[in-house]
Amino acid sequence: MTTLRAGLLGLGMMGRNHARVLHEIDDVDLVGVADPAGDVHRVAGSAQVVDSVEALIELGIELAVVAVPTAFHLDAGLKLAAAGVPTLIEKPLATTSEECAQLVAAFEEAGLVNAVGHIERCNPALLSLRKRLANGDLGDIYQVATRRQGPFPNRIADVGVVKDLATHDIDLTAWVIQSPYASVSASTAHKSGREHEDLISVTGTMANGVVVSHLVNWLSPMKERLTVVTGERGAFVADTLHGDLTFHENGLMPTEWSQVASFRGVSEGDMTRFALPKREPLRVQHENFRDAVLGRDAEVVSMREGMATVRVAEACLTSARERRTVDLES
Repeated sequence: MTTLRAGLLGLGMMGRNHARVLHEIDDVDLVGVADPAGDVHRVAGSAQVVDSVEALIELGIELAVVAVPTAFHLDAGLKLAAAGVPTLIEKPLATTSEECAQLVAAFEEAGLVNAVGHIERCNPALLSLRKRLANGDLGDIYQVATRRQGPFPNRIADVGVVKDLATHDIDLTAWVIQSPYASVSASTAHKSGREHEDLISVTGTMANGVVVSHLVNWLSPMKERLTVVTGERGAFVADTLHGDLTFHENGLMPTEWSQVASFRGVSEGDMTRFALPKREPLRVQHENFRDAVLGRDAEVVSMREGMATVRVAEACLTSARERRTVDLES
């Protein structure tokens, strides 16, 4: 059995979690970690601690995870691609869609397995939701509404709520209903005194006609991670904070009131909460990436998909700044 020599760039909050999982999973040996500040949280274990991506590459790594601030993704990614190292980069893929395009070109031209850390695709509630939607359990899909709210995380330094948080909802929405965005209209707010936005409200349409809305902020004292998909037969509610999926079925309520009998609405029916196997999404993500590098059948979020998500995020910011709807199909 092949054991991949793995390297990790960045030991911040997310990097520390990556280090833990890379130490735990089979067929991977974390041989090196890189951070200019060193291993201040003591998560390296047996891995060698270095201070740069170049030093990490010199260790002969066969797989890399990049968990540094977004501004440094392009430089690190290009160096890893040039060295022939399959790489998973934390989301968002890069600061701009132009930088994303450079990364996509570098990895695709080198023929390397590449991935972006859109971890919600590994959430048990959303995995089950996507499968049920693909099976037609909801019938015709009408709407996707997401809410992602909570306090400001001190780990954020160089992006606003759109590229840090809303990119989760943009990616998962396109993924669960298997359709790209067609247009977006958004409004933002700056309430915490930072240069970047800390609230956004987005409405849009998908290429398949589904209506979407996203409410995302760093201003709420409560943490909320909800995805609601409404369709012909009812609504699915995915609570990705707890990995729960619930189905609210349309009810059948005949009426004898002639004036409203012709109204084709819905009523409240049965509610089913599904029992799901709940594995840690980050572990699932790493196992999928490992399997892809080893040539096994595995699904990862490609950098090309990550670039599409950044493009939608940019369209949201453009819409808010210019107060207009942005068409993504042109």
